[in-house]
Amino acid sequence: MQSMTLDQAASLVEARGAAEPRVVASGNFATPVPLVEAVLARLPRARLHLLNAQPGLPVHDGVVPETTFVGPGFRRHPRLSYVPSRLSMVPRLFHGALRPDAVLLHTTPPRDGRVSLGLECNILPGAVEAARAVGAPVVAMANPRMPWTSGDAELSVDLLDGLVEVEAPLLTHPARAGVDDASAAIGARVAAEIRDGSTLQAGIGEVPDAVMAGIAQRRGLRVWTEMFGDGVLRLEQAGALDPDVPLVTSFVFGTAELYAWVHDNPRVRLTRTETTNSPARIAQQPRMTSVNTALQVDLLDQANASRIRARIYSGFGGQTDFTVGASHSEGGRAFMALRSWHPRADVSTIVPLVDEPVTSFQHSAVVTEQGVAWIAGHDERAQARHLIEEAAHPSVRDELWEEAAALGLA
Repeated sequence: MQSMTLDQAASLVEARGAAEPRVVASGNFATPVPLVEAVLARLPRARLHLLNAQPGLPVHDGVVPETTFVGPGFRRHPRLSYVPSRLSMVPRLFHGALRPDAVLLHTTPPRDGRVSLGLECNILPGAVEAARAVGAPVVAMANPRMPWTSGDAELSVDLLDGLVEVEAPLLTHPARAGVDDASAAIGARVAAEIRDGSTLQAGIGEVPDAVMAGIAQRRGLRVWTEMFGDGVLRLEQAGALDPDVPLVTSFVFGTAELYAWVHDNPRVRLTRTETTNSPARIAQQPRMTSVNTALQVDLLDQANASRIRARIYSGFGGQTDFTVGASHSEGGRAFMALRSWHPRADVSTIVPLVDEPVTSFQHSAVVTEQGVAWIAGHDERAQARHLIEEAAHPSVRDELWEEAAALGLA
């Protein structure tokens, strides 16, 4: 491992000599922007691959934004290359169709011959291994502000070709002051179904925040999730979490308070995506409870969480992995939680039949502010009836009954 400047790191990647090199970088709130900017400035053409890209990335006209999960930084980009994949399967692609020509990491400074990936483990260990297998350079931007997290986030410096020291502020996600009435009602309904000793998976947003607030009085809760934010910290402060069980996640983003809490916290284990998102490993967690959301759910309990008018909005992410895993867990359940009415599009989110690619299906229940529509174990007519009577907005129920009859579901 060699200490180097940003310019030297860019030269190292440029020397790889690929016509359109694939540069894999840390994503979400951990992208090493100064390093990415220096490297891309030296490459007339490149493919920049990262998850959930945030705004402000230096993507010039010769760069193809590539991802398996579209974030606001790449969404609606005219050159976007979206690769559909379950998140648990992405590291395999790095050894095949998405083989990297360089990997750019955002890490801590070295400690005892190791660095930590800090906020983002995710697909990165797989990318590093794929790069080392073909001799592609791996460069880390070592930032003293990055929290040290353990588990698969710790890497030997022997896996790095270069290390650039850059002190830069970390992106944060401000805590919400409160949630709207619909989100609060949905969160309360889901929270009522979560028992002591359950294992949780939930993301960031008003509904997950409301769910977390509603279970603060539970005890012995566990966390096995793709990501977590400040909601998990609030559960810790409330005494709701089992103090003897590690908190397993693949990446973290939230407030500076959250980052300070995860720093050198032995209970927080950042684990590679192949583990956190493995349906088989998820199914082993006691009373695994997943809470996901979607843009639409139809009367056959098919959810579209990825596309709007055929254009990709996000991607599979971990939704399919956790829906399947939680459904196979002893005492586990997979909840689909969403508003019954989409406020921006001004349409019902419960529809007769989705006309977009399906992201997930066969949930335990669909939850809106209207109620809980139980799905698992019911025949398709009962599923449709529950969705219409318990989850759909009252203004569209008559129309949905008509459509259900046309589909043979009434």
